[in-house]
Amino acid sequence: MDKKNIDEHQHHDHHHHHNGHEHMHHHKSMDEEHVGHIYHEEQVEEGMQEDSNPSETHDHHHHTEHNHGDHHDHMGHGGHHHHGNFKEIFLKSLPLGIVILILSPLMGITLPLQFTFPYSDILVAILATVLFVYGGKPFYQGAVDEFKQRAPGMMALITLGVTVSYLYSVYAVAARYLTNEHVMDFFFEFASLILIMLLGHWIEMKAVGEAGDAQQSLAELLPKDAHVVLEDDSIETRSVSELKVGDIVRVQAGENIPADGVIKSGESRVNEALLTGESKSVEKGEGEQVIGGSTNGDSILYVEVKETGDKSFISQVQTLIRQAQDQPSRAENIAQKVAGWLFYIAVAVAGVAFVVWLLAADIENAVIFTVTTLVIACPHALGLAIPLVVARSTSLGASRGLLVKDREALELAINADVMVLDKTGTLTTGDFKVLEVEALDESYSQSELIALMAGIEGGSSHPIAQSIRAYADRKGIKPVLFDSIDVISGAGVNGTANDKQYKLISQKAYGKDLPVNTPAGATLSVLLENDQAIGTVALGDELKKTSSELIKVLKANGIRPLMATGDNETAAKAVATELGIDYKANQSPEDKYNLVESLKNQGKTVIMVGDGVNDAPSLALADVGVAVGAGTQVALDSADVILTQSDPGDIESFIELAQKTTSKMKQNLLWGAGYNFVAIPLAAGILAPIGFTLSPAVGAILMSLSTVIVAINAMTLRLKN
Repeated sequence: MDKKNIDEHQHHDHHHHHNGHEHMHHHKSMDEEHVGHIYHEEQVEEGMQEDSNPSETHDHHHHTEHNHGDHHDHMGHGGHHHHGNFKEIFLKSLPLGIVILILSPLMGITLPLQFTFPYSDILVAILATVLFVYGGKPFYQGAVDEFKQRAPGMMALITLGVTVSYLYSVYAVAARYLTNEHVMDFFFEFASLILIMLLGHWIEMKAVGEAGDAQQSLAELLPKDAHVVLEDDSIETRSVSELKVGDIVRVQAGENIPADGVIKSGESRVNEALLTGESKSVEKGEGEQVIGGSTNGDSILYVEVKETGDKSFISQVQTLIRQAQDQPSRAENIAQKVAGWLFYIAVAVAGVAFVVWLLAADIENAVIFTVTTLVIACPHALGLAIPLVVARSTSLGASRGLLVKDREALELAINADVMVLDKTGTLTTGDFKVLEVEALDESYSQSELIALMAGIEGGSSHPIAQSIRAYADRKGIKPVLFDSIDVISGAGVNGTANDKQYKLISQKAYGKDLPVNTPAGATLSVLLENDQAIGTVALGDELKKTSSELIKVLKANGIRPLMATGDNETAAKAVATELGIDYKANQSPEDKYNLVESLKNQGKTVIMVGDGVNDAPSLALADVGVAVGAGTQVALDSADVILTQSDPGDIESFIELAQKTTSKMKQNLLWGAGYNFVAIPLAAGILAPIGFTLSPAVGAILMSLSTVIVAINAMTLRLKN
């Protein structure tokens, strides 16, 4: 049957039942706090070789480097694989941090549950050193990358606060023992800062999930081995990577075709839905071309290999995906910008404070004010502002069947100009089914015709036959029993029942005009009794129920819908007319890719919605790629958002989620950063002349409040229905 998703289950059975979270793929500069870039270590170790030839490296995971040489991709080239696993770093740092928090009075005030003992400050200094090196590592690495990019941001800001508070505190402890003066330390700030930042990064990592690899999934469509026919007609099994142009391979029923080639002998139906997006299996016979990765239907084919390696269809799609993933993302990362401003302000204010206090008082005062400024500049709230909203938004989305893998997708979606939609399986069901049955002879009722059609198609595995039988079944109509049935090659079937001769043949084979209105884009078959046409059946792909509603919502949101399909002109036009949208037909994967590229070059923000291999490159290239759930693994891996229910109506929820999430993020940034903009100058002693200085203790309390407000605000994110 020619249903895309059934197909899929045949060959991706082994990975098709992962739930969507498992194969998330980040290909844009997920630069919100750099988290999205940080792959789990085991994925890094799989080697990052850049592969141009998928078929040769079928056995290893060729994670191509996800470096999108992107100027605001602050992680730098290759810089984002070694930041380790935040969950592990957080959980290992937690006990250390807790001990430090218990043993170090907050800015000189002892809180409940805190205690000290002789030399406990030395123990704290030692523990803090371990935490500084281990827990701080991902932040310094991030900061180094940011400086290389000449764009200090979140990582630089965290590193600044952590380093200053650590170094000054170690100095404070040493000074107590060397000079016997009591110098206040900042170990409490230091430990809480590292723990909160690690936690924020872990929350966000968890929300966006792990990366899947579209190129890997494509390679998996090709079988590992091919059965090569030798000169003496014996069969030798060879690995696909050893196939040469000119080899003859035998492909059994139900197997995937190992390479692009031409059929030498045999006739079969080949399902190319996942490659071309065309929902029907295609009849193929001698001399016709087949694509590696498509599925052979019901009989054996002998195929002469024409293309291997780089030239093959799958390899070209892989190359397109790789090109798409190298494109910079166009999301402007607000959190990153805010952190950048805070970094410059903090450094500038601290510098001024140092000079002014040095002149007005002495070096000791100057150092204290400078350190306080830099410690207070580091925003605890900012570290959680975005991750908490992301986590809330992700779980809200997931309960609606929306898996958002890339946070930037939300930010870009609210400014989208065009949505490019695939047809088969996205706007339509992708199933081939009976749309209507019409009687041409008064003496037959509709149900009698259905009974005859289902009966004559009784033994056939042809998709048309299967849809007719399924239709009769649904209507509860018993098929007529036929005495004998023969296949008329290329035209249809022929049979006898009740001493009458019946035929069910294609309209083309019938060859005369019929007084029926065929639904647009449908295929018509004609039922003949003793060579007289008595009825017709129209089969085709039907629109999903929510498709037209979706088009309304898009237009209301100022997003222009455009359908791009690999299907033929008539089928495409039919759907486009019914929905009232523009369309492009006969689009190859490369055409779709070029379409998205040309829209982007006109400065448009593009959302692409699709579900097949032919959509994967454009899903990866679009500003936001939305994969429709029942589609192929490859499409899921190259998208930013997955609609697990395959329901176009979910795109509406996605747009609503995008609008609400983005506004929550902005509110949280305003809270988190606004506090710092006010606190930095106060900490530097700007109001000291009138007797007001912000003591570090009060600063720390305000900081906690601002963090709590941010957390509560994140949790109030809701969707309408």
